[in-house]
Amino acid sequence: MIAELIPHAGAMVLIDRVESYDATRLRCVATSHRAADNPLRSSDGRLSALAGLEYAGQAMAVHGALTGATSEQPRRGYLASARDVQLGCDTLDGLATLVIEVEALAIEAQRVLYQFRLSSEDATVLTGRAAVVLEAAP
Repeated sequence: MIAELIPHAGAMVLIDRVESYDATRLRCVATSHRAADNPLRSSDGRLSALAGLEYAGQAMAVHGALTGATSEQPRRGYLASARDVQLGCDTLDGLATLVIEVEALAIEAQRVLYQFRLSSEDATVLTGRAAVVLEAAP
């Protein structure tokens, strides 16, 4: 199901399932960070906590697709910036299930501002805000 909502395929589909969502929020979970063949792993086999930005980005894309936050037809979005990013750890290696939460703080016709939080077993892994620029409506 997730693969139908985002422009990724195969191992790049990082999210396992959506637990809940509404017009401004989405909560989902992932275990792909534990996979040895995770495509975001560095050449030394480690998965930087900064890879969490891709997990957050995919959660934002899923949210936009599920809610049609800015139009009737979901549109492709591009991560334009990430701000106030705070890391709670160095790598995602060894963490239990990741919980990814995103909240749309401002929704406009061509962009959405989200705040995001990744956690594992109640420990914060990554937080920040991201601006997503949307393709023009058809």
